[in-house]
Amino acid sequence: MLFLPRTEGQGLAEYAMVIGLVAVVIVAILTVFGPQVGNMFSRVTRGFVQ
Repeated sequence: MLFLPRTEGQGLAEYAMVIGLVAVVIVAILTVFGPQVGNMFSRVTRGFVQ
């Protein structure tokens, strides 16, 4: 019991890695599809204004 590894910080590091990966994926998706989504919202709002 004296030499058991301490793993309290391991879970926090894993959560940080997952959050970082999710952030990278979101940025990549917005970079690729951002202009198309913006155009779609512009068309929708133009339909409501007219």
